[in-house]
Amino acid sequence: MDDEDTFKILIATDIHLGYMEKDAIRGNDTYNTLEEILKCAQTNQVDFILLGGDLFHENKPSRRCLHTGITMLRKYCMGDSPILFNILSDQAINFNTSKFPWVNYQDENLNISIPVFSIHGNHDDPTGAEGLCALDLLGSCGLVNHFGHSQSVEKIQISPILMQKGSTKLALYGLGSIPDERLYRMFVNNQVTMLRPKEDQDEWFNLFTIHQNRSKHGPTNYIPEQFLDDFIDLVVWGHEHECLIAPTRNEQQLFYVTQPGSSVATSLSPGEAAKKHIGLLRVKGRKMNLQKIPLQTVRQFFIQDLVLADYQDLFTPDTPQVTKKVEDFCYAKVIEMIEEAERERLGCDLTPEKPLIRLRVDYSGGFEPFNVSRFSQKFVDRVANPKDIIHFVRRREQKEDIKGLTQTKYTGLRVEDLVKQYFEAAEQKVQLSLLTEQGMGKAIQEFVDKDEKDAIEELVSYQLEKTQRHLQARGVTTEQDIDAEILRFRNSKKNTTEEDEEIREAINRAKAHRLERGDNLQGLDMSDELADVAMDSDEDPAPVAPPTRGRGRGRGRGSRGRGRGELS
Repeated sequence: MDDEDTFKILIATDIHLGYMEKDAIRGNDTYNTLEEILKCAQTNQVDFILLGGDLFHENKPSRRCLHTGITMLRKYCMGDSPILFNILSDQAINFNTSKFPWVNYQDENLNISIPVFSIHGNHDDPTGAEGLCALDLLGSCGLVNHFGHSQSVEKIQISPILMQKGSTKLALYGLGSIPDERLYRMFVNNQVTMLRPKEDQDEWFNLFTIHQNRSKHGPTNYIPEQFLDDFIDLVVWGHEHECLIAPTRNEQQLFYVTQPGSSVATSLSPGEAAKKHIGLLRVKGRKMNLQKIPLQTVRQFFIQDLVLADYQDLFTPDTPQVTKKVEDFCYAKVIEMIEEAERERLGCDLTPEKPLIRLRVDYSGGFEPFNVSRFSQKFVDRVANPKDIIHFVRRREQKEDIKGLTQTKYTGLRVEDLVKQYFEAAEQKVQLSLLTEQGMGKAIQEFVDKDEKDAIEELVSYQLEKTQRHLQARGVTTEQDIDAEILRFRNSKKNTTEEDEEIREAINRAKAHRLERGDNLQGLDMSDELADVAMDSDEDPAPVAPPTRGRGRGRGRGSRGRGRGELS
């Protein structure tokens, strides 16, 4: 029941504001859905909104994207409605990267009716020498409370925002996106600590928001649920786009996990086809209830797999005019999906008219693909993605390559994992000399995921310069000594924070060069090349003392505890 002791929290993740904003058909999709989410929060009179990262699709959102986001947050989250919960923790720690390190509703210059708390994701993560992101801009405007930003690459202490409403005590933990391999290594080395209130620990409901890979993409390219502390009650998991919002119990750690998924389809993959939801979380004491709320403004998405070899009663590779027959068969399948979308849309005025349709056609077994461009012209006025309705795939045959590795074993791995596997199996003469496998893998991943064309070249140049300086400082002159010293220097950095810093610096250089040239990837639709690759699903200033004013609500003055895992 909604009473003075019950927290009402609207949870959403991966809104990806600005995705495909330059597309004539889909350009307003993310803006319409954000408005629906904020309206829902206002209608349900929630205590606050909790966002699990990737509010923005681009690290540097366009002016239109920022303007629209700021406008809607101001429209729906500012007002005179009272805030019915208090912050008890030391906010200078909770919001330690902000010039205004206190919750926005306690700012004497602002009238906030619905506070928004958000961690950053991998799309809108802090970058540059200042370590700023788009959420920090919204934070300076007083519209969003950005928390969960760790400034250290060696040790992470997650200090909760302690809230109280009536008799209910809520500890809100957050950890913004960190490269999975680094965070995995930090968990293994016990370098991640979640601080807890020093007193009455069993009275707090512990809510944790994280933005990392949940499904396994490689040996260390995800965060296993068992890495998280077992005192947590509920984990809100961002980054994964498939909507699995119903809480599932982890029987090992005995907490629940909710995965709200993305609010918009950013890749034409099966995980995006599930109905999109946000959640209305109610917490009273140590008990919770999560209500699923379907989103009405999300564009429909239907996907179907078609294996031509399964329809031998209709055609075979030897059938006369088989390509034309296959094309007609695919046409009928697409029409079926469009008609299904039209039936589902009846009575839903908020749902966009044109659906997303994807037909994945497996043409292995001797069939030939037909002309996709000509096929697409038939649906220009009926679907939102006419250019990429059909996606031809061929079942990979298991054959040995020159290194003795099979093609099929690569399925589901990321590029950086493939690079690592290649060099593990490669002969000694083709091993890397200056670069580490992780560095090369990261650079190639940036090239593939974000089209950073200079990433590989910058990493090579950066490592070459650094190695030359090292050799000069060591006074190494003979060829044999140079080779040995280069190898020692390279191995000394593997799997260290120094290696992570070098990779990040090289990638930042590549981005800076792109901006200097005036290249702008914003609005570029990569779906043609990466349509069936699920999106990853695709790092600090001194705090200022807070003022004493709090709209009639006390601000906690506690300090971080000295004991491991405690705060007072």
